Amino acid sequence: MKVLRSVPRVDAIDIPELVDENHEGKPRFRSGDVRSFAAEVQEHTGREVILNKVVAYLESAAALEEWARVTLARHLRHVVLVGGASRYIPYPGPAVVDADRTCRPFFRAAGGLIGNIAIPQRAGEPHRMLSKSRAGAAFFTTQILFDAEQAVQVVRQYDLLCRQAATPPGTVVVSFAPIADEMDVEFVRWLGADISEAAEQFILEGDEAGTAQRSEARALEVWDTLRRTASAEELTVPLGVNVEQISPRHLEQAGQLLRRFASRPPFAVE
Repeated sequence: MKVLRSVPRVDAIDIPELVDENHEGKPRFRSGDVRSFAAEVQEHTGREVILNKVVAYLESAAALEEWARVTLARHLRHVVLVGGASRYIPYPGPAVVDADRTCRPFFRAAGGLIGNIAIPQRAGEPHRMLSKSRAGAAFFTTQILFDAEQAVQVVRQYDLLCRQAATPPGTVVVSFAPIADEMDVEFVRWLGADISEAAEQFILEGDEAGTAQRSEARALEVWDTLRRTASAEELTVPLGVNVEQISPRHLEQAGQLLRRFASRPPFAVE
């Protein structure tokens, strides 16, 4: 709470749903139903909460509608709808695009927004983002990034597709997280993030005491590169930043990174 109070430009707090999945696609919810916790965070901080939900595990479209109604009844009006971990598993729940279409009227009526996850390194991602935008997604949160090239390519291509389709682009919220050691690198890879050898060497090589500062510098460099490209090419995709805390021991580093981003001028689309 202290960190959030020290950064006035925090627009929302993202609350993940922590799920482990076995080889058959069966979930084990480590976080349980996070809606009660999310409602408490929203009440105590005075900031909007964005609630993540893995829709692939829901039993049916009717179950998704019931989840949406209960979520809104708890005054949680912004959500990120997430698919399953594998495209080879036949999950019982709806695909993300179908979930967007189902949930759009509920959350729009409450003045809320629906978001999805963007994976820059995944082939065909800009086309997926366009389909999800048409279905109701107003923003996309990326996986944790350590390099700018793939993010630039995705934002550039998504911008072009939205122009061609006359579809307003959703905001792309770029995710960053502080890294302290090799264990953190392995963990973010396990989470699905793509960290290049060059990025890993830049962050980890050198004195251990300076690892946090190099990690912070890398994140700011990626963001500045993306901003400069978007400005120079007059891209219409709005951009935002999401700072993640990957473990309790990173709270101080995450707070520092959040403050550094907050000190940057806002990104404006002309």
